[in-house]
Amino acid sequence: MPLLTRMLNAPLSIDVRRGAVAALGELLADRRIATEGRVAIAVGPGQGDQIAEHVRHSLAACEVYQVAGGTVDAAVELAAKLRAGSYEAVVGIGGGRTIDATKYAATLSGIPMVSVATNLSHDGICSPVASLVHESGKGSFGVVMPLAMIIDLDYVHAAPPRLIRAGIGDVLSNLSAVEDWLLAGEQCGERIDRMALTVARTAAEALLHQPGTIESDRFLTVLAESLVLSGMSMAFAGDSRPASGGDHEIMHAIDQLYPDTANHGELAGIGTAFCFHLRATRLPPDEAGAAPERLHEILACLGRHGLPRLPGEVGLSVEQFTEAVLFAPQTRPGRYTILEYLNLDKGEARKAVEEYVQAHGG
Repeated sequence: MPLLTRMLNAPLSIDVRRGAVAALGELLADRRIATEGRVAIAVGPGQGDQIAEHVRHSLAACEVYQVAGGTVDAAVELAAKLRAGSYEAVVGIGGGRTIDATKYAATLSGIPMVSVATNLSHDGICSPVASLVHESGKGSFGVVMPLAMIIDLDYVHAAPPRLIRAGIGDVLSNLSAVEDWLLAGEQCGERIDRMALTVARTAAEALLHQPGTIESDRFLTVLAESLVLSGMSMAFAGDSRPASGGDHEIMHAIDQLYPDTANHGELAGIGTAFCFHLRATRLPPDEAGAAPERLHEILACLGRHGLPRLPGEVGLSVEQFTEAVLFAPQTRPGRYTILEYLNLDKGEARKAVEEYVQAHGG
């Protein structure tokens, strides 16, 4: 009998609303997560301690551990504690760095992880990828996707607005990533998982024209669910392809060449806009398709939410951004994107950056 369905990894629970943290104790009592209630809680700086204290009242058996930061060393140290304590599950509470470190630690320990996000800075709240700092810079590591996730909008509203806006840039980058994936399919015969591609693109489309601002619960709910869908698309594909293309190559290049320039989502947003600029101006009309219109939509969305659109807005000169564009393909060897397809030399890259800045700097 032919296989009529495919099995897709998906979280047991996704809870996005005000007051959602109140249900964490009940969620952790679910025997599919912890049969005996031996749960560890990993918290980072900020609101994590407050949430952990709230959970203590409903889970007497839990232990709380501080996560020093989003580093490989911090994750390995946490993993050792998790193994020593014979925990059944771990809850990561905090921002992207804390959750990424906890995901990696849970994977090393072979136990499930529950994600409790206190901001919406990127799709790491759900993705099977952890971005961690190590001795040579920052790298991406494959991990097990969180088994469940809670996003309490009360805590999100209390987070720094810049971190919330960053999630918008990360979701929009899916639009560039899926175009790169399709390009790789045409040019290199790369296998495309159309289900993963559809989920990634739908997440971005839901946000692109969404009315409202980060002050609105409605908007934050769409943003949170889009980030979750983005993470799930990577789990479906088995890698980061549906949510990481030339846009993320540029982001990783900037991180390596000019550390601490801006956060993940801000750089992903700029990289996305620039990649669509390349499609709109460097491809023949029949290949560019709707790239000019898409570029306009992306720039409008970034501007509407106060995200940077130009290199200068994050402190990078034309020369520095050009170097990042040239270095970008080295950050993901084997990944084929618009950058690899065009294969710009230094003069061509600088001209493209100059044109982008001049066309959209007004």
